[in-house]
Amino acid sequence: MTTDNETAHVLVVDDESAIRYSITKTLQRVGYQVDSAASGEEALEMIARQNYDVILTDIRMPGISGVELLARVRESAPEAIVILLTGYASLDTAVESLRLGAHDYLIKPSSSQDIRDSVARGIERSRNLKRRRALLDAIQNNVAELANVAEAKSPAARETPVEPAPAPVTPIATPINTMTLGPLTIFPGRYQIAIGEQPIDLTPTEFDLLLYLAVHRGRVVPCHELVREVRGYSIDEPEAREVIRPHISNLRRKLKNAGQDPDLVVNIRGIGYRLADLPGMQD
Repeated sequence: MTTDNETAHVLVVDDESAIRYSITKTLQRVGYQVDSAASGEEALEMIARQNYDVILTDIRMPGISGVELLARVRESAPEAIVILLTGYASLDTAVESLRLGAHDYLIKPSSSQDIRDSVARGIERSRNLKRRRALLDAIQNNVAELANVAEAKSPAARETPVEPAPAPVTPIATPINTMTLGPLTIFPGRYQIAIGEQPIDLTPTEFDLLLYLAVHRGRVVPCHELVREVRGYSIDEPEAREVIRPHISNLRRKLKNAGQDPDLVVNIRGIGYRLADLPGMQD
């Protein structure tokens, strides 16, 4: 769980003032920055002005319900974690909420400890999502820079005469669905990579480890850094090795089963791990 409570922003949404007050005080006591909203409409206005790590919302409210608010948050703030609160538990509502992307589902009245534990897990997940996005952005920038360098060094590029620039057109934003990293095709958001036509499903931790090593290829990354940047907490190196080792072993096994050299992830004994040189990814 995160220990950086002072920078975590939480929004509590409930039309009952007593419940809003109680949950807000419960979270403020452990150091979170907490705002509250009396309706889904008010919550959306606040979300437009402030980035929240976690949003706790009642399901049954006049106007915009908690489930509808969840769907709207998924569109406007996909890295915010939503926890639903309800005094009317039903299996159908729980299943629908989780299907829409709720992080957790708490029954009112929940204990202060249950609320704090759920929020702490939500904040850790939110920060892992932000960390993953930063890794993906860094890889995409590296790939683009390498492509530009390769093009600049190409003899054909140097000899090709300059033609008049075409008339400007309005660019169309196209989402990046895949990225190429040497022999690997990466599918952001799906925790999946592929080698040729062979897909490889990874756990979120395996996926993030591979991305972090790719961003920092060319150097050996110690295990405590991998735990801190991928898992979101700090431990000493000996304990970090025990945490990271099974994830690396599983990643290597999956690569081997897909026909890829498992030594793509290189263990430098006593120091950490690095990504092996990938064809087409060298300066």
